[in-house]
Amino acid sequence: MNADNGQGSSTNKRELAAIILAAGKSTRMKTEKPKVLHSLCGRPMLGHVLGACRAAGIEKFFVIVGFAKDQIIRAYEGEPGIHFVEQAEQKGTGHAVQMCADAFKGFVGDAILIAGDMPMLRPETLRTLIQSHRASGASASLATTVLENPASYGRIVRDAEGEFERIVEHKDCTEDQLDICEVNPSYYCFDAESLFDALTKITPNNAKGEYYITDTLGILRGEGKRVRAATNVPAEDAVGINSREDLADVGKVMQRRIHQYWMSEGVTIEDPDTTRIDVDARIGCETVIRPFSYVEGNARIGESCVVGPYAYIRAGAVIESGSVVGPTVLSSLDAVSKASRSAGPIERRQTASVVRQPPEGA
Repeated sequence: MNADNGQGSSTNKRELAAIILAAGKSTRMKTEKPKVLHSLCGRPMLGHVLGACRAAGIEKFFVIVGFAKDQIIRAYEGEPGIHFVEQAEQKGTGHAVQMCADAFKGFVGDAILIAGDMPMLRPETLRTLIQSHRASGASASLATTVLENPASYGRIVRDAEGEFERIVEHKDCTEDQLDICEVNPSYYCFDAESLFDALTKITPNNAKGEYYITDTLGILRGEGKRVRAATNVPAEDAVGINSREDLADVGKVMQRRIHQYWMSEGVTIEDPDTTRIDVDARIGCETVIRPFSYVEGNARIGESCVVGPYAYIRAGAVIESGSVVGPTVLSSLDAVSKASRSAGPIERRQTASVVRQPPEGA
């Protein structure tokens, strides 16, 4: 079981690519838009996944499209390193990855496999997965997580020594296996040659009649190749999105993460519960964001500003350092004298506006 994948000492010369699953339709969301294009904190889910992959050092992407493929292609065809692969029929995750076989001919290296509806994915989780995979010489590695309520996730089955044995999908679990709390959030790193060889051997022998990518792991182990599983995905990152309720719940978690980041960078957020900041916004040190404010899209706010209360900074806005943006300032911007102005040059209607006036006496 310790045979390596032939990486030897040349891991630094190996290629690296990501395969991103984005072909499915979400019936529970009741939408004609691809699920991965639904936005979370100002960026589509697929954009969050691509961003995390790029930050982890991945530059080549194979995005598997199917349902409403033209919408995804239009949204991302101009981005560097992205190649689209069509899965005309949705026959499972294994079948989806099989569609990439021709694209990977001649590729010598490792393939990250991730779902496009996992927006909480962190670059550091990917970096750890890639580094540990290459250091171990495994043919396949996966990052797992432990959940109090595993719900519909595939369960990680380990042997008596604690080594990875297999993944059992939720619908195929026995009663005992349903009690397992270590689950598969679908973060994989494969030696590409081993992956596509194993994919030729999977069969749809399961409750849904689909080809599962997870079956490749058992095939590789059966051939004496190493498969490793390490629990290093935070539970909050393991959440996929299957409904609009999920979208709202995950959005709250991501918003909290955004707030924590900016506060650690020297930005004061007086009331995080009533403040929304999109993921691509930029805010300077010593700026104060007051309650009921929204910083949208790629808005830029300089240092030592005061924003709000009840302020809306639109995408594309550039607020100069030292500016004050709020209801009372906005109502008198045009009358501010050159000698003592309280805000930098802001074109009111395009960059900042009031969501609503504060209550009387506030």
